[in-house]
Amino acid sequence: MKLFEITAILMVLTALFSYINYRVLRMPTTIGVMFIALVVSLGIVTLGWIGIDIGQAGIARILEAIDFNQALLHGMLSFLLFAGAMHIKLDDLMSQKWAITVLATAGAVASTFIVGGLSWIVLKYLEIPTSFIYCLLFGALISPTDPVAVIGILKTVGVPKGLETKIAGESLFNDGIGVVVFLILLELALVGGDITVGRVALLFLVEAVGGGLLGLVIGVLAYQMLKRVNNYQVEVIITLALVMGGYALADRIHTSGPIAIVVAGLLIGNHGRAFAMSEITRERLDDFWELMDEILNALLFMLIGLEVLVMPFTRALLIAGLLAIVITLFARWASVGGAVLLMRTFRSFSPGVIKILTWGGLRGGISVALALSLPAVPERSTIVTITYIIVVFSIVFQGMTLGRLVKRIYPDVQGKA
Repeated sequence: MKLFEITAILMVLTALFSYINYRVLRMPTTIGVMFIALVVSLGIVTLGWIGIDIGQAGIARILEAIDFNQALLHGMLSFLLFAGAMHIKLDDLMSQKWAITVLATAGAVASTFIVGGLSWIVLKYLEIPTSFIYCLLFGALISPTDPVAVIGILKTVGVPKGLETKIAGESLFNDGIGVVVFLILLELALVGGDITVGRVALLFLVEAVGGGLLGLVIGVLAYQMLKRVNNYQVEVIITLALVMGGYALADRIHTSGPIAIVVAGLLIGNHGRAFAMSEITRERLDDFWELMDEILNALLFMLIGLEVLVMPFTRALLIAGLLAIVITLFARWASVGGAVLLMRTFRSFSPGVIKILTWGGLRGGISVALALSLPAVPERSTIVTITYIIVVFSIVFQGMTLGRLVKRIYPDVQGKA
């Protein structure tokens, strides 16, 4: 099947599920689309079990033809990160810089080892053969919160501004840390031997720091171009080129594309918006990127819902996945709680911050994409299935109930449109 045909089928399904959600379920678009796709997938699987085939093999072939890792990490993610970063005020981000830094670094690393250690114990008890290093790899890919899922949900709940900035800022930046840890552990798993401190430091500098510097350079370049143009069509094209060209360049020189695009998005969304755009350009640019964000989000979450058709589920893996949900939430609570308690010695936090940061630490497509990027080792199917179960729980249950938790802790804060 041709790429255009596959894309057309996916867009038709996304539009249909969006329509059904709007007319019937009234959930947030991303959650509603994924929920419908999940229900449809489970229905097809159930009918297949009783001997009624309504096209499961055909849909599975379409999904298997899509490289989820390539489509998300090297395609859609750049647009989604830029759209999210553009709407975060740099002043708000700087006011929370220490909290975001600690949560995105020490918190992610601590969670990696907590998840990895507890998962190894659980899988050993369930007699699912998984080496300790691959349990740590699972911890690395599931610990970072997903900016696509987090920012999408934050639009619909009334979190106080400072807390919203912490959650969004952490999710935008902890991907770089998570990917570095993931790459180090993957290298250790594949080639063995010792990973030196120097090797870790170099990988971190190339990925995280290099990505940040690249984002600053391409952001300044795009900013200078925007200042010299007063035509919103051209300015939209410049931002598109910034996102696509910047991410492709980051991939080519092996730095962190996500961090580069986040830095560039922050620069354009703040200095670019204030000093390089007319009022009509700001309005048109916001409309364009908001629409891009909504379309790609809906498409991504629809894909996540359909992925159940190609997941290798067994009774043991289902139990492991349910237990892994508890482990992941505990690791998030422990790492966030430890970071907050440490920082409370020199700064104050909003009431209920640990509860909201724990429950609002959503996992999404990035975790699934990293799991699918694993080589064909015996542990791959176990990690992919458990990751998928956690992501579905995170988006559907945590995403749908986060607003209620916020209203319980902050009854006077009004939800957002």
